[in-house]
Amino acid sequence: MLNRVVILLLLGLPLGQAAERTGAAVTVHPLATKAAMNAFERGGNAVDAAVAAALTLGVVDGFNSGIGGGCFMLIRKPNGRFAAIDGRETAPAAASRDIYLRDGKAHPALSRTGALAIGVPGALAAYDLAIRQHGNINLAEHLGKAATIAEQGFALDHSYLQRLGQVVEKLRKFPSSAHIFLDIDGNAWPSGHWLKQPALARSYRNIARHSANWFYGGPFALKTEQWMSANGGLITRKDLASYKAKRREPVRTTYRGHEIVGFPPPSSGGVHVAQILNILEVFELHSMAPDSAEFVHLVTEAMRLAFADRAHWLGDADFAPVPRGLAAKKYARRLAKNIDPAKAARIDTHSTPPNAVTDLFGKHTTHFSAADTDGWWVACTATVNTTFGSGVVIPSTGVVMNNEMDDFSAQPGAPNAFGLIGAEANAIAPGKRPLSSMSPTIVLRDGKPVFTVGAAGGPTIITQVLLAIIQVVDFGKSAAEALGQARFHHQWKPDRLLVEKAIGQATIDALRAKGHKVEIVNTLGAAQAIGIGQAGKPFTGSPDPRGRGVFGVSNN
Repeated sequence: MLNRVVILLLLGLPLGQAAERTGAAVTVHPLATKAAMNAFERGGNAVDAAVAAALTLGVVDGFNSGIGGGCFMLIRKPNGRFAAIDGRETAPAAASRDIYLRDGKAHPALSRTGALAIGVPGALAAYDLAIRQHGNINLAEHLGKAATIAEQGFALDHSYLQRLGQVVEKLRKFPSSAHIFLDIDGNAWPSGHWLKQPALARSYRNIARHSANWFYGGPFALKTEQWMSANGGLITRKDLASYKAKRREPVRTTYRGHEIVGFPPPSSGGVHVAQILNILEVFELHSMAPDSAEFVHLVTEAMRLAFADRAHWLGDADFAPVPRGLAAKKYARRLAKNIDPAKAARIDTHSTPPNAVTDLFGKHTTHFSAADTDGWWVACTATVNTTFGSGVVIPSTGVVMNNEMDDFSAQPGAPNAFGLIGAEANAIAPGKRPLSSMSPTIVLRDGKPVFTVGAAGGPTIITQVLLAIIQVVDFGKSAAEALGQARFHHQWKPDRLLVEKAIGQATIDALRAKGHKVEIVNTLGAAQAIGIGQAGKPFTGSPDPRGRGVFGVSNN
């Protein structure tokens, strides 16, 4: 499963207001939640709390995310305007579309482990931009707090050790990684081990002292270039110095009286959450039980249609023509006519939206979201991709490097680590950003935010976010109830319907009778959500009941 963690944060007052405020946060680790609470208490706003949590997760949950990876951040301001900050990794300038081909065939290991798997990281640039434009506390202070945790250490819990145990062989290949995350015999640390990361702490403090330029144009960039040169990699100091976090225009649609705001390409999440909701809007889902075969079948068929389009059309809109019509209502109604309520349809290829050539978008993870009673909401998802990314830690820096190059199409039709396939739109090119499933989403009603959700789990991120929205909008559930509902996922190829066991055997049998190839799993993904509160509480937040999330509240 793709390692994307979700953090959701809430803040009770607008930027700069000195009166009492209420802040709330839910993250996958208690120390990250505490960091968000601490940011509130020091006068920070929602953006501050989000960045504080993100930097802390880079220390205590580094197998999922960190400054060696990337992110998407969606911000809704009190004036109703949105800012979408794209901190997705990029391909180095020396990359080519065929770098992973050997004898004409893609070799998956090359894009998943080691030097060639690493994209130019963008998370730090995005956090820096968000803080400079929207925060109350400077980035240096946030870095300093997280550095202290890295220096003092923390106890490794079951979740950390479980993930660590899965990648021991990968980490053994890189001495700088093994030195931090494995014992002297090259084995995973035992339960309760107190992990200290002094090199990462020094990197954080150097960035705090010298700004993000230390990372993108200074000693870190030099060390990265030297390691890459010695290990067959491509990233240079110029690649890092050239990196820029980009401002994007969000994807918007409506669904049963609500406005859905998501992230645009190179995220596929915003486009396809919108597309699937548009398809389903013609069906009366509220009249069905949310764990019935009738409901699961209709939603699954919409998922399949959207993922078939994803495989063909989606990529970095700065490099490939991505049609806006994918999220159009008229196109969705046309696709909905292909759904047979009685049986699974045959879907051999993608469809073509209107004006596909002319109407185009402009040129496993941490999700964190924030909101306040004055209208500030933040949703952000970040990642280093699979567990511990490429397995590489740049020597003497403590920074775990991503393996996001695997999110490109190494060869048209060749699946990546999560079984996703892509076409020319997602082919590798210098400076290009790989397609992502990350789906930070904010839902509004009557122009006011009422719900935000994000998820971890590779392509299941899209379907987790989709299902959470449906549970809230169609069935009137709270954030906690929405996340507790049994999940399912279909991504067109491979042709299988993943269903959580909790949905019940009767539903599973009925789905098979409709022609679905059902595969039963115990749990599927990890989402976090925040909604408007009730009974005098401004907000309600919920960690995923399948995980180890912690929810906290701060009054200041």
